Amino acid sequence: MTDQTAIIASAEALLDKEGFSATGMDRLTRAAGVSSRTLYKHVGGRAALIAGTLDARSERFLAAMPRDGVDGLFRALGEWVEAQGAHGCFFLRALGEAGAGEPAIGDRVATHKEAMAALIANCVAADLGEADIVLADQILVLFEGATHAAVYRGTNVVEAARQAATTLVEAARHSAERTNG
Repeated sequence: MTDQTAIIASAEALLDKEGFSATGMDRLTRAAGVSSRTLYKHVGGRAALIAGTLDARSERFLAAMPRDGVDGLFRALGEWVEAQGAHGCFFLRALGEAGAGEPAIGDRVATHKEAMAALIANCVAADLGEADIVLADQILVLFEGATHAAVYRGTNVVEAARQAATTLVEAARHSAERTNG
């Protein structure tokens, strides 16, 4: 693992656990086990480090999400929350706590959220055999809501959101059958 990769991995874990506002560069340096000079050499300043953690997190998160249907998407979210902990959306927390006035952070958050919307739209299309933008938006709201509600309600809300998503997908299937049949 390169110094940059190790620094970003340690920063991601620390920022996810302790938050962006509460975690200073000295704490990030200690967590990475490097000098501040090494940290700045490999990742740049605070905004660049946060942008790097967002890139790494997005890559890992999107790789963990299946593309073959809505049910699998929520099952994967449940597994992610169980393994990583329920801290809310890493990206929205970064934007809210550290992103004001930092285009690199805002751009990464927007890119990740667009990728998630596209992924969900593809899962909906896989389930229905056709695109349904309204249903994809509804599923997106359930997905985002489950991510946040797990913080204060526990991880069982992901299962509740999965069940609600299944109900919506089934209703859309039945509606399409009535229209086409």
